[in-house]
Amino acid sequence: MVVNKVGREIPKQYADQYGVYAGEEANLADYQLATKQVHPVKPRDNKQLASIHDAIVQTGLKDGMTISFHHHFREGDYVMNMVLAEIARMGIKNISIAPSSIANVHAPLIDYIKQGVVTNITSSGLRDKVGAAISEGILANPVVIRSHGGRARAIVRGDIHIDVAFLGAPSSDEYGNVNGTKGKATCGSLGYAMVDAQYADQVVVITDSLVPYPNTPISIPQTLVDYVVVVDAIGDPEGIAKGATRFTKNPKELLIAEYAAKMITGSAYFKNGFSFQTGTGGAALAVTRFLKEAMIENNIKASFVLGGITNAMADLLTDGLVEKIIDVQDFDHPSAISLGNNPDHYEIDANMYASPLSKGAVINQLDVAILSALEVDTDFNVNVITGSDGVLRGASGGHSDTSAACKMSMVIAPVVRGRIPTIVDQVTTIVTPGSSVDVVVTELGVAINPQRTDLIDMFKASRIPQVTIEELKTKAYQITGEPAPIQYGDQTVALIEYRDGTLIDVVKNV
Repeated sequence: MVVNKVGREIPKQYADQYGVYAGEEANLADYQLATKQVHPVKPRDNKQLASIHDAIVQTGLKDGMTISFHHHFREGDYVMNMVLAEIARMGIKNISIAPSSIANVHAPLIDYIKQGVVTNITSSGLRDKVGAAISEGILANPVVIRSHGGRARAIVRGDIHIDVAFLGAPSSDEYGNVNGTKGKATCGSLGYAMVDAQYADQVVVITDSLVPYPNTPISIPQTLVDYVVVVDAIGDPEGIAKGATRFTKNPKELLIAEYAAKMITGSAYFKNGFSFQTGTGGAALAVTRFLKEAMIENNIKASFVLGGITNAMADLLTDGLVEKIIDVQDFDHPSAISLGNNPDHYEIDANMYASPLSKGAVINQLDVAILSALEVDTDFNVNVITGSDGVLRGASGGHSDTSAACKMSMVIAPVVRGRIPTIVDQVTTIVTPGSSVDVVVTELGVAINPQRTDLIDMFKASRIPQVTIEELKTKAYQITGEPAPIQYGDQTVALIEYRDGTLIDVVKNV
């Protein structure tokens, strides 16, 4: 075993392969961009194919190759299941998949693993049945969990080499010009798909809305696309926003949101031209609502909002409270419509959003980020990937990216969720190191990371209840009792990469 900087033991075979986490900026070095194989399209070549089967044949997909998908359709996605079903029917085996994330709708993946069709996975997250099956050890090789910025970094640097990217497109023309704001299953920004299109050897666009040439605006251009396949449906529009955005009436969540908003408005960052990113949960949306009220009251205008975009953020733009929306992913239909209609709502790829190896990610310009957590420990380490039972059930997302880069990272979470403590001695799995987390906001008060002495001084006169992280943990354990240790097996089922490509933790089978 090799012990990394946050005290986690990494099996030597994986430590030797990936390296181990040694600090937020310890592994940011010069590198050579990845290369790709390009198949030129001649003047009279036809890119349009009759079926996914034909696309698999034309790309020459064979055993052992790597394919990718994007997750902009979220729980409404049909594309990954359709493609894997055809690959299985054709008898192709030992495929590695590199989707930007995996949702509950991808439960058929479990059977493809059992059949040997899929033998390697890298993703930002694993949900419900798929996560539980992986945690039981059905996959011989560990899943590699990467943040959104970490995935972009891995593709651009060549750590992930994609042989064929199968990219669902809400609209495309016959030559492969794609956008996400037109069509039957609009998802808005295609920020995660853009990186795949740029670096994959071959790109197959799958659409259910073929439009006349040229299809504009262009998110993914024809110069990156090899083939176009038209199908009946690429996804369920209702599923794109399912479970992502909800307005809360929960008094606990509202109190957490109120404290978080007051921390922002009471900080030195709250001034004309400030920038922020919030999430999509009930408390996070409430923070946006409280911030909006404070911005109106204090005549404050933000320069930009960032990240996964919701209708609440689109409303800020419409109301003149922010100058720009910078958008890598949309979580509801109104934000997707905003992207198509408003020139100040700007689409970016994941590399520009959050890669630590780009020549300047947008998150580096971010003042405040509101983030969630499954667990936070007394060293401010955050877990967003495994439940209290050790089972894979979440997503790394942009958590470690934005936490490291922004000026003030704020994790919002209840002290106890159900009968399970959220503030604990040691998190089950470290995704974001405590050195990146500045403030933890709960319904019982706010804990500022002792490393941020500037913030402690900034909020000395604040009326928001301030507590230590140890006090929050004690309160949690008084309610729930101290949690029993999880019983793990010997199989490593997941490797948790930090955004720079080193390993910050591993997950064992349960």
